[in-house]
Amino acid sequence: MNIPLNPAKPIMIVDDEASILLAIDTTLQMAGLNNTITCRDSRQVMGLLADNPIEAMLLDLNMPNIDGHRLLDDVQREYPDVPVIIVTGAVDVETAVRCIKAGAFDYIIKPVEADRLITAVNRAVSFQELKRENRSLHRQMLRNELEHPEAFSRIITGNQKMLAIFQYVEAIATTPQPVLIRGETGVGKELIARTIHQLSGLKGRFVALNSAGLDDAVFSDTLFGHVKGAFTGADVPRGGLIEQADSGTLFLDEIGDLSQASQVKLLRLLQEGEYFSLGSDVPRSANTRIMAATNQRLSVLLSQGRFRRDLNYRLQTHRIYIPPLRDRLDDIPQLLDHFLASAASRLKKTTPPLPRDLLPLMTSYAYPGNVRELESMVFDALSRHRSGVLSLESFKAHIAREQPVEVAQPVSSDAEAFPPITFSHQLPTIKQATRLLIREAMRRNGGNQSSAAKILGISQQALSKRLKNEIE
Repeated sequence: MNIPLNPAKPIMIVDDEASILLAIDTTLQMAGLNNTITCRDSRQVMGLLADNPIEAMLLDLNMPNIDGHRLLDDVQREYPDVPVIIVTGAVDVETAVRCIKAGAFDYIIKPVEADRLITAVNRAVSFQELKRENRSLHRQMLRNELEHPEAFSRIITGNQKMLAIFQYVEAIATTPQPVLIRGETGVGKELIARTIHQLSGLKGRFVALNSAGLDDAVFSDTLFGHVKGAFTGADVPRGGLIEQADSGTLFLDEIGDLSQASQVKLLRLLQEGEYFSLGSDVPRSANTRIMAATNQRLSVLLSQGRFRRDLNYRLQTHRIYIPPLRDRLDDIPQLLDHFLASAASRLKKTTPPLPRDLLPLMTSYAYPGNVRELESMVFDALSRHRSGVLSLESFKAHIAREQPVEVAQPVSSDAEAFPPITFSHQLPTIKQATRLLIREAMRRNGGNQSSAAKILGISQQALSKRLKNEIE
């Protein structure tokens, strides 16, 4: 199994004592930071930097030939983007302050504690990743375009919110850190996860698991596999999905449904990069990027004690929230055309002309099932179609069935989303609020009074009267 280098660019360790170089290098290797360069001769450092772009540097202060203070100044002058972590036996505050003022990223006292060292290096690596992401996002925002638009071809949208998400996806795709994708059912969370994998450059497979309804035993066996004799019926060993996703991506959907025991095992996988097959006490290394998704509000699960805070922090290195379809109704025309053409192809039918009132009707609906629901509505309507213009009846019947549920239990957006109506510091009068509500309903329905009246819960005659009064 080929283990990729982590981080992509090496960490340089500079110390004149061979034993310390070996100890630091071994500690980093055991923590999964396996891409390192060691140097005992301080005179060679600048030459090595010229030939090898590095992620971060661990630098001793007290060395013969060129001491660490001078090297720190040289590195900051020539390579200001390289975070330098000072590792020294000097314990006085004055030395530490001098190094930090000179641009040192962190300061570690010898003898080096493993946890302190790993934390400092991980911080430096994360800092570098964040800078790269910010630069990438800045470039894309300035151009307002994507570097790899072909990767998003399966996601039908022209919405600016979605474009911003795509730009963020491009910025984080090549980092090895976990990704948490949030959004309601049917918004396309797995499509986004597959796109990240496609852009990541990982050579392994994309493997998906829906965690909903899995108890700990099934989850553990599915994910980690088992050895022979692990339980009754385990006559042969079996590898789990982690093994199938080696050098690739493991996507865990409905992560909010995991049991507490399964959450502990997933946390270990994320923290240590290792796991235990069922029936085995020998840890196995995992070489897999983890992505997770949920349609639940994790803030609620956290407050109820149903989701571990440490797991939540581990999963949220990169966070993506996909807005519901009702918040990007400008995508409806494209989606209608796409799903109609797709359904016509699958049903071997000719694409029929659309009725004039279809678009106002479709943009007045809240879509609790989001894009997936719209696709089903179009497929069902075309299945019933015989000739002429596509009928509205199938769409109307579906909306009539779902509308009462929507009114009784309004579909909520993400935990951070705003409520359906927000107010400024000064509240509008009832008359002003009513006027604004009617204008918005008419806008969403393309001026169609019948459709606007329906979503407002009043008769067309009542709406017509209110519009007439407003004009007068």
